[in-house]
Amino acid sequence: MTFLQLRDIKKKFGEVSVIKGVSFSAQKGEFVVFVGPSGCGKSTLLRMIAGLEDVSDGKLSIDGKDVTYEEPAKREVSMVFQSYALYPHMSVFENMAFGLRMAKLPEDEIKARVLEAARILQIEALLERKPRALSGGQRQRVAIGRSIVRNPKIFLFDEPLSNLDAELRTQMRVEIAKLHRNLGATMVYVTHDQVEAMTLADRIVVLRAGLVEQIGTPTELYDNPSNTFVAGFIGSPKMNFLDATVTDAGVGVLTVNHPAFIGGSIVISSPAAGRIRKGERITVGLRPEHLTLNTDKPRLRLTLDISENLGGSTQFYTTGGSEPVTLIVPGRPAIAAGNALDVGIAADHIYLFDAQGQALRA
Repeated sequence: MTFLQLRDIKKKFGEVSVIKGVSFSAQKGEFVVFVGPSGCGKSTLLRMIAGLEDVSDGKLSIDGKDVTYEEPAKREVSMVFQSYALYPHMSVFENMAFGLRMAKLPEDEIKARVLEAARILQIEALLERKPRALSGGQRQRVAIGRSIVRNPKIFLFDEPLSNLDAELRTQMRVEIAKLHRNLGATMVYVTHDQVEAMTLADRIVVLRAGLVEQIGTPTELYDNPSNTFVAGFIGSPKMNFLDATVTDAGVGVLTVNHPAFIGGSIVISSPAAGRIRKGERITVGLRPEHLTLNTDKPRLRLTLDISENLGGSTQFYTTGGSEPVTLIVPGRPAIAAGNALDVGIAADHIYLFDAQGQALRA
């Protein structure tokens, strides 16, 4: 059943429209991630679910109840912020128990809830410490524990890992995924990091300028992006885009021209070929991981600008014609900057977009 539902939600600050009509629904126990660039409205949308921002228009319901104008305390949601917001003079136990004491719960129940949350997060040994004696990852666990003890209907996370270093971010991603699996709770998570979105989400909501660009599973968004924005945002490194011209189009195949193609053009098999006419401008999308060196059928000739040794693989930054092209190859090929690279393309991983950036499909 639908557990969280947003219907044409809008938000204005004065005359400025920030959320321009967002609709989506989440099932009970689902992990939904809002992702998008800075300023797209994802944190504002999360705060509207929490009741920390007023809804200008639309309807918001949780567990079948209309909470559009409900007070935050009555929504049964719990929010984990980017900053840990721990009380520095209180112990970990007192920080986690504070909200329960404000709700006037019995001490026995408070203690039981805090100890259970501490067990889940493996911070039992930290309960008597003050926040200043904790690492960043430990503080984030305490902030999450403060949410767990409230037994909310929905957990809301507003970029909770952005203050952590790279190693801790990876560790905490795993911890949050485990937490979701163990609790089976509905979670809504905001991030600008598409790696977090891909690894954590059951479904991703891609936002841009206050509007939803696409909603789907990580696999759906990666394999079938609806436009160049989603295609470029989902995947790391981002998808390469070549602005090309169609020189011939037939049943199931088309020929496209671009200076990066060996011989100036390539023939692409696509069920969308019937929708494309000769002379049209289209964008050819190629993911870095779908390009290969040392192939017997090279289709791109690129010039190496710089390479990055990643240990088990190498990332090449190249130029094709006048456009940048990134590729990832296994191992550590010894190729100097300025050299030409003949590169193959995985034929079943070529993406086509029209002049407006929309995906071309059958």
